[in-house]
Amino acid sequence: MIFTSTCEGETKELGRRLAEKVKPGSVISLRGSLGAGKTVFAKGFAEALGIGEAIVSPTFTLVQEYDGRLKMYHLDLYRLSGEDEFESMGGEDFLYSDGVTLIEWSEKIDSMLPQDTIYVEITIADDLSRTITITGAEL
Repeated sequence: MIFTSTCEGETKELGRRLAEKVKPGSVISLRGSLGAGKTVFAKGFAEALGIGEAIVSPTFTLVQEYDGRLKMYHLDLYRLSGEDEFESMGGEDFLYSDGVTLIEWSEKIDSMLPQDTIYVEITIADDLSRTITITGAEL
């Protein structure tokens, strides 16, 4: 499915809609360049799970955990060197959890992602709108 978002509110709304559809154990791959809106999408997703905490990109901590209707793990692998480092930090536990895992920069661990991973690709157009492509889930 392909959507066009012209503002942060629309990007958050897509995140909310996806969160309403996921089940425990879901893994969401958030892909896009710096500033594309991955964390904005995650904020909407968290709101739909009833998470009241501020959602920030966990670039320096690698993982943030939030409690809501489902536990949400938000990972940012931007600073990770690759799969070996992900394994050494116990990252595989987040791929097979009883919560929902959102992973920014998941390209770094592509071969480790579960087969049923939901992919959210966000690209920035010339007019600064976002094209958001979601595969692996129906909205």
